[in-house]
Amino acid sequence: MTAVKTPCQRLLAPFSGKTLELASVPDPVFAEKLTGDGLAIELASDTVLAPCDGVISLFFDTKHAFAITTDEGIQILVHVGLDSIILNGEGLTALKQSGDRVTAGTPIIKVDLDVLEKHSINMISPVLVVNYDKVSDLKPCCPGCEVSAGSDEVLQYAIAV
Repeated sequence: MTAVKTPCQRLLAPFSGKTLELASVPDPVFAEKLTGDGLAIELASDTVLAPCDGVISLFFDTKHAFAITTDEGIQILVHVGLDSIILNGEGLTALKQSGDRVTAGTPIIKVDLDVLEKHSINMISPVLVVNYDKVSDLKPCCPGCEVSAGSDEVLQYAIAV
């Protein structure tokens, strides 16, 4: 009997910037994959896009992070900066809300980069598969690559069967 192979799922860059391995993120919660597996991108664009199709299943009141659950039940977390929670939403404008169905490339958050810079927010922004026990063959793109929001693929995975 042969194993069933699921099609490869892809995440697009939710923002432009340079990619990093999670292990090099200067926050142990992300570096040690306590909240999920994936990669990080040094945020260099002012709009955060949906990396995949799905429903916004979580949107923090502080607008610093949101999660999209795909139709296959995979939860993707996008975190804007490392310590942006301290801004309590300042400099971050929600364009969508929990419960909204989105497609890859849909604008989710508008970022005032000047506000984040003024408050010395670390722009490293993790993009994670939260329930990575439900996926296999998780492959982030190469570290140090420059990616463009909404057009470059940054992560591939298969649904575990």
